[in-house]
Amino acid sequence: MKIKGKLQLKYKNSKIAETVYESLEVDNIGFLDSKLKNDTIEYNLDNNSLESFLSTADDLIASEIVVEKILETTKKE
Repeated sequence: MKIKGKLQLKYKNSKIAETVYESLEVDNIGFLDSKLKNDTIEYNLDNNSLESFLSTADDLIASEIVVEKILETTKKE
């Protein structure tokens, strides 16, 4: 079975989106199709099983949360 989906992450501005995109892209090269469009990052997920699809989505979201927390912490300092 083939599972496909799109995940869009929208930010307050394009600078934040670019920072997150560049931070996550290092781990995603060759694994995910991603595009940065102004203040939005689009990920196209394409997996051969539901388990793999959910794992990929979960890893991506968890990584995004880490980047977001780092940005919030460094913004306060």
